Amino acid sequence: MDWERVKERLEAVLQLPMQIGLLPEADWQHLAEEQEENRESFSRSVMRGQDVLFYLSKEHKDIRILQVFGAKLTASERKLVEMTVESKQTQEKRQWGAFLSEDERKAHQLRDWLLQQMERGSTYAELPDALASQSSLYSTKIPLLLYGDYSQNQSVSYAELKKLLESFFESEIILIPLLEKEWLILAPEGLLTSGSEEREGDEEESVEQILDAFGSGLYEMLANEWVGECHLAIDYPVKPAKSLYATILKLRETIMLGRSFHVGSFIHLRWELRLEKLLHLIEEEEKAEFLEQVLRGTDHALDAETVTTLEHFFTLDCNVSETAKKLYIHRNTLLYRLDKFKNETGLDVRTFNHAVLVRLALLLYKVTKRK
Repeated sequence: MDWERVKERLEAVLQLPMQIGLLPEADWQHLAEEQEENRESFSRSVMRGQDVLFYLSKEHKDIRILQVFGAKLTASERKLVEMTVESKQTQEKRQWGAFLSEDERKAHQLRDWLLQQMERGSTYAELPDALASQSSLYSTKIPLLLYGDYSQNQSVSYAELKKLLESFFESEIILIPLLEKEWLILAPEGLLTSGSEEREGDEEESVEQILDAFGSGLYEMLANEWVGECHLAIDYPVKPAKSLYATILKLRETIMLGRSFHVGSFIHLRWELRLEKLLHLIEEEEKAEFLEQVLRGTDHALDAETVTTLEHFFTLDCNVSETAKKLYIHRNTLLYRLDKFKNETGLDVRTFNHAVLVRLALLLYKVTKRK
């Protein structure tokens, strides 16, 4: 059944004129963004004037669409067309599945099992032995979750991405496609000790430092050689056979926390977001009350320059000299800024208690201000 036959069947059911055509990808993206702003809950169709356009497939730099002319479709009719289109797309994917490599076939089996657990709302689930053994998931792996900030219509090849990742890690990895734009990477634990001979004599790096370095290098490579910006979450090594599903949930939470509390950051390390996790669990009213008690109406003191200064000050353990170097300013200039903040808010971040309060307030202020 080709798209023309799908169109004919829908025309017969809805008694409306339709046409299959091509639309530049940039135009589709623009219409999709407008729809998102209007908070419409349709994921596979957009409005253009009085017409409704349904996404069929990606054709190079164009989108193949099904256009319903001047239609006043009800929400249920529009959903019916979307479901019909999705059914056809699923059928095509199954046909393509016959041509998948053995490696990709195993990855899709893992993906299907994981998605089943998500649909059930599971919080913990162990992999079946058959899946764990065929994909060698009994050995310890380094888990990384990759989320691509590319266009929803942009196609990403499993084989090409896996080849790129294995070239970076210089080792075989396991790659599992999850939801749209989301990929789980399982790298061998041996990467943590590889190259230790070269570091011999130097100060020993911690696991966190090694994983951070891997994350930074991987992000730079993906941003330059893949499809642009992406988000990367990293956790400690795990045994996937026992905790693969739980690990994915933790990595997703890590990306969510990183994107919420640290806009502009693209590498999210779970061990660096423990405080943010606690703050995220607090009710919105309590967050607002805490901010009011700490800042006491002096929100104006948190201008861009002050926020940047305080963030560097806390990152460098409240060390005045190191912070001044990092900001490329004179030590006295930094002290002037800290004194100015103290005079305006009554909070001296050079004291432990006030530093803790301001650190918490700063994190909460950033997320509540955006809301």
